[in-house]
Amino acid sequence: MQTVNCFLPYFVPTQVMPVINELKSTGWVNKIYLMTSNPEAEKLTGCEILLIDTLTSSQTLHAIYKHADGRNVLFYTKYSLLKLGQYGLERMIAASEGKKCNIIYADHYTIGNGIRTEHPLIDYQPGSLRDDFDFGPLLLITYTALKVYFERSNSLPDYKYAGLYHFRLHSSPSYGIVHIREYLYSCTEEDNRKSGEKQFDYVDPKNREVQLEMESACNTILDFYGALLQGEPTIVHFKPEGFAYEVSVIIPVRNRVRTIEDAIRSVFMQQTSFKFNLIIVDNHSTDGTTELIGRYIADERLIHLIPERDDLEIGGCWNEAVAHPDCGKFCVQLDSDDVYSGSDTLQKIVDTFYKEQCAMVIGTYMMTDFNMNEIAPGIIDHKEWTPENGRNNALRINGLGAPRAFYTPLLRELKMPNVSYGEDYAIGLAISRTYRIGRIYDVLYLCRRWEDNTDAALDIRKMNEHNAYKDSLRTNELRMRGNIL
Repeated sequence: MQTVNCFLPYFVPTQVMPVINELKSTGWVNKIYLMTSNPEAEKLTGCEILLIDTLTSSQTLHAIYKHADGRNVLFYTKYSLLKLGQYGLERMIAASEGKKCNIIYADHYTIGNGIRTEHPLIDYQPGSLRDDFDFGPLLLITYTALKVYFERSNSLPDYKYAGLYHFRLHSSPSYGIVHIREYLYSCTEEDNRKSGEKQFDYVDPKNREVQLEMESACNTILDFYGALLQGEPTIVHFKPEGFAYEVSVIIPVRNRVRTIEDAIRSVFMQQTSFKFNLIIVDNHSTDGTTELIGRYIADERLIHLIPERDDLEIGGCWNEAVAHPDCGKFCVQLDSDDVYSGSDTLQKIVDTFYKEQCAMVIGTYMMTDFNMNEIAPGIIDHKEWTPENGRNNALRINGLGAPRAFYTPLLRELKMPNVSYGEDYAIGLAISRTYRIGRIYDVLYLCRRWEDNTDAALDIRKMNEHNAYKDSLRTNELRMRGNIL
């Protein structure tokens, strides 16, 4: 097997020298280059340097290719400790010998507060389009993949942030990205936030320039797959008859005795020019939720459903509500621990349906604590959605926003998957393939963060399960929209 050339980010000598020594000790390293904007790094460390703008730019990737000298590339993307496992680098190099192998990544350990923790990863698939796909910080990139990428075209885009993303998207066809399910190295973990706190990093307004580049890069692979949607989406001609109610608010609930009453009250405070009702699908609660809902049963607007089935997730509860004969023309989401922000939420949603003749409407929400005080990251408006490209960009991001509302006849036809994570994303992708989706950028919804949120503090395996499922939804959607293996 051939030795590799290594490329490491540089900050200060004390940060990088342990990594340099670790790599040299393997016997599988030909040269080490430090990626930096500091020209003094070479004399401080004895390693050659690459002057770069950003770590993941097209310029940086091209410089790596030029300095690879015909060898495969080991690319480390963290400014922190790296310790290779027994024969860890050899295992990655051996995997790179396979045909059509472009990028290799591996499970690893993270070290935080002196504790070593397993960090398993998930397999790459065609629908792994999100730019935050977790490869870990250590990649082995084959020289052949770099050569094909840079020599097949004289007009590659020049990205400041999305260069590595664009490259890996175009290296993925024909299963060119390989996951080794072995813990081959350890690295220091510097971001110790809980999963719920990291979830919305990509919608931070400070990252807007980055997101625009990622969107552009993603469109190129959608075009390659023949899955880039163009032209105007189909408008909806709403049926004027057949519904006793204009709107049904749908709340699936199980064991939310602390929050369900707030949700009910936020529905009944709505001021509208039309009739609406509330359908609560009580999924066999055991904590007093059922009895609390019963206090409101005298209000004729409340439909309290307890399903006969005992195998329903959130999506299945939605299907039960939508199939009810008194479900309104439009159905609007409200989670059992959240509330609408004001008395005009339903009116704004219905007005948008008629104005835009759309099949789905998505609003804007604010993150709050349990007591409904605003917390970081604050307002989540998903302004990365645009009328021109929103339905394509939906394949890159991990969610579409809230509250979500649907034209009921279409939802009865499509049906939600019977899962409790990603069911809304699945139906949003299916609708956006054909129909127009309307957006409201006023805050309509307060999303409460508390200890019982389903995604407040997930362990890595549950996060992987969720992410793999959404990747599978995107893979299926690519098959529906274009031509992939």
